[in-house]
Amino acid sequence: MSIVRNIAGVAKGMSITFGEMFKPTEVENYPDGPGPTRGAMLQERFRGAHVLQRDENGLEKCVACFLCAAACPSNCIYIEAADNTAEKRISSAERYAKVYNIDYNRCIFCGYCVEACPTDAITHGHGFELASLNATNLVMRKEDMLVATVGMPGELAAHSDSIK
Repeated sequence: MSIVRNIAGVAKGMSITFGEMFKPTEVENYPDGPGPTRGAMLQERFRGAHVLQRDENGLEKCVACFLCAAACPSNCIYIEAADNTAEKRISSAERYAKVYNIDYNRCIFCGYCVEACPTDAITHGHGFELASLNATNLVMRKEDMLVATVGMPGELAAHSDSIK
């Protein structure tokens, strides 16, 4: 009896396979589609390239607390902190991240850095085209990840325009 049941199961599986084999292929319009994702369909919880956020005043949210680097299991985040001065404010706190690098050669996109951040400075974006033939191009610097500001007066807007 079990041999007949096994043969019936294999036959049912093969019928599904053969049925799908002769249907026309449906292709997403990825390489030529409209918009920034060019037709790619991304889920809401997709974990893409990291993005460093700014607050409502246009200042960086990162306060260089090193919690994201400590939470990272692959040790791919490198941060150097510097102090804010009265003349030059980069973030709203006492310190800011002078250097913020993520090595995508080592990153496993686990999201622990996003969860550990107390200021919600680092998030996962929807950037998915990270492939490169050169491993040195996969080290993303702060300037590559920082959200550009639009219409901010003074030096901050000029700096964000140079990032693009």
